[in-house]
Amino acid sequence: MVRDMISLTPEIDRQSRVPLYQQLYGYIRKQIEDGILKEEERIPSVRQMSSYLQVSKNTVETAYRQLLAEGYIHSRLRSRLCVFPIETLASSAVGRRQIPEGLTEETKVRTAVPAAHDVIDFEYGDVEKDKFPLKRWKQCLTDALNDHLEEVVGYGDRQGHKGLRTEIAKYLYQSRGVLCSAEQVFLGAGTQQMISLLCQLLGLSGRVAMEDPGYNGVRTVFANHGYEIVPVPLDPDGLSAEHLRMSGSRLAYVTPSHQFPIGMVMPVRLRTRLLQWAYENNAYLIEDDYDSEFRYQGQPIPALKAMDTGDKVIYLGTFSKSFLPGARLSYAVLPESLEAEFKKGQQVYSQSVSPLIQTATYLFMSRGYFEAHIRRMRKLYQNRHRTLIRAISEYLGDRVGVIGEKSGMHLLLDVHGRDSDELLEAAFSHGVKVYSPRIQWMNPEECPPTYVMLGFAGLTEERILSGVARLRQAWFGESSSI
Repeated sequence: MVRDMISLTPEIDRQSRVPLYQQLYGYIRKQIEDGILKEEERIPSVRQMSSYLQVSKNTVETAYRQLLAEGYIHSRLRSRLCVFPIETLASSAVGRRQIPEGLTEETKVRTAVPAAHDVIDFEYGDVEKDKFPLKRWKQCLTDALNDHLEEVVGYGDRQGHKGLRTEIAKYLYQSRGVLCSAEQVFLGAGTQQMISLLCQLLGLSGRVAMEDPGYNGVRTVFANHGYEIVPVPLDPDGLSAEHLRMSGSRLAYVTPSHQFPIGMVMPVRLRTRLLQWAYENNAYLIEDDYDSEFRYQGQPIPALKAMDTGDKVIYLGTFSKSFLPGARLSYAVLPESLEAEFKKGQQVYSQSVSPLIQTATYLFMSRGYFEAHIRRMRKLYQNRHRTLIRAISEYLGDRVGVIGEKSGMHLLLDVHGRDSDELLEAAFSHGVKVYSPRIQWMNPEECPPTYVMLGFAGLTEERILSGVARLRQAWFGESSSI
């Protein structure tokens, strides 16, 4: 008991602008990663730590929730919190890169057929459009035309607008812990287009391991380029490291921050195993971080790329979920070892993103509008997520299970004892569109027939409540007062 406090003596700087919970989280995380706190060593209780540091219980609980979410600690009997085993990476370190230009010391420390108008559509991939800062975006477009005409009337830099790439590098460091330079950032018109370029321009293996289930849009691109796709099943925490080792592949596509479509968040211990596999096999991991901004329990978990000391992770990001799908703007952060090869191959390709959109997005980010927009959207989507979870609990109860509800812009329902085809048809007859996720399985027949996918980002809280109430009537024949 006394040892608990002796082994954890954080230096809390109450004058720092870094929140106290973040200081505590960072301290404990480093103690675990450095091996000072050993496997199964007990962590002080919330009450003990709160009393010892003279901070609120909420501060300690927030830090502990983040450590739990990332897999650094776990809960034992009688609510004891203990250190989870973290495997050491035997990587071929490539040296730390420079902090992106423009970062201050402060930011260095800082995730019958109903009428069409009456249909409530739980479509995944839809975003909130009415809250978009259209006035500011229009101003950025106008300023791009007025003040940067030479930049926007031509084909543009093949790699992408230098200022925008610099802003992306800064944003990734601040929000995802990814340390990269603007020279490692390459712009493209969507994730599928970026995957296509990677297939064409890099001499990667012709065999790719993919999560099964996993994102069908990317799987299709790999197949169209002649790649042999090796399906890797999921463990409770994400892609199975053991099956990956047996895949015979030297390339793997993963969604560790929010597995698509099941929704689990990959803990640190499994991320460590994936990186170890890449280092031992001279292999590469393609990390698709498609909606990491929207996590509803704790802070966004640092990206797999942020843990990569061996230069083996190709990081993919997109503005489609956080900004505007219509902008058709995504990016890849390449390992330094692949940067020159990609640039050389890219010389015969024009940049696929409009120079006008790139320049306007650069202005939008450099003026602080993007960061403010993300904060608003995170709060908005969190409220919609909370409303959906509450509505499911109140209207559907224990007749359904909820899968993948911790983050992102969709979740799965397991409607016990029912078939998704029947469920989709019944829902639509009551003015609600929901979807089957079966297309995300390599063999769609392996998708549990009881699964239904609901996206919620594009629906108001009122429409979400109304939609779930209609599902109760459609699936169980029971009406609900809203």
